[in-house]
Amino acid sequence: MRYVEAGGARVSVIGLGTWQFGSTEWGYGREYGDRVAGEIVRRALDLGINLVDTAEIYGLGRSERIVGEAIHGRRDDVFLATKVFPVGLPFMTGSRARSSARRLGVEAIDLYQQHWPSPLFPPGATMPRMRRLVDEGLVRHVGVSNHDLAQWQACERALGGPVLSNQVRFSLVARGPERELVPWAKREGRIVVAYSPLGQGLLSGRYQSSPPANFRRFRGDFSASARARREPLVAALREVAELHRASAAQVALAWLVRKPNVVAIPGASSVRQLEENAAAAELALSDEDVKELDRLSA
Repeated sequence: MRYVEAGGARVSVIGLGTWQFGSTEWGYGREYGDRVAGEIVRRALDLGINLVDTAEIYGLGRSERIVGEAIHGRRDDVFLATKVFPVGLPFMTGSRARSSARRLGVEAIDLYQQHWPSPLFPPGATMPRMRRLVDEGLVRHVGVSNHDLAQWQACERALGGPVLSNQVRFSLVARGPERELVPWAKREGRIVVAYSPLGQGLLSGRYQSSPPANFRRFRGDFSASARARREPLVAALREVAELHRASAAQVALAWLVRKPNVVAIPGASSVRQLEENAAAAELALSDEDVKELDRLSA
């Protein structure tokens, strides 16, 4: 496994996203939450993945509880990230962080992120409370999610220190973050965390003939016209994958984590998929591979 080091943190370039844990909309069934999810977390740690990302809103706290049970006895192996949803008054930030820590079974959260910009309260209302959590030792690093560069920088000013990371939708079908966020993160020693790094499965090539059966089928990216439009990119991913004896999904992840200060947090429906994702960290794409993928995804 490879790692990114920034701001005193050491984070695996391939992490584990856990939106699926305890969330019924994915349709994975009860056994997934009761058994498989924990197996995925433990196998991730075995493979050197240390970034495990969850949120209070995932399964209304159930994802945090599943993660907490899975990492029991292995706290030192994990860079644990969770998120506070910006609904409620800013003074509630501390109590909600403590609730997340209790569900996770930890004394400190490595990365506590504001899930979205608040529609009601500016950074000056929330970030000083995040700073207090750092000063108290409950939180080690502050992050944000779904923020543009100006919003990220405003949070830094309000915090009075580095906001270590920004978790954003980033993939070959969502390349916006590479325009401003990635160059700034590289220059300032911050981290861009890519969620939906496979376009929620689109880039795996599994859904070219038909959309997924769960809620994703209603998303624009999975319409028949969108899938047809992306066929040249998916075909190129398959061709590059064949050259490297890899999968299309691994190539898509390798394209992302080749970029400086970028880490990816794909989810996993099985231990096997988790292992495939982890192996992408060691996949070295050529400049020609990247150039062709860039051209087809522009």
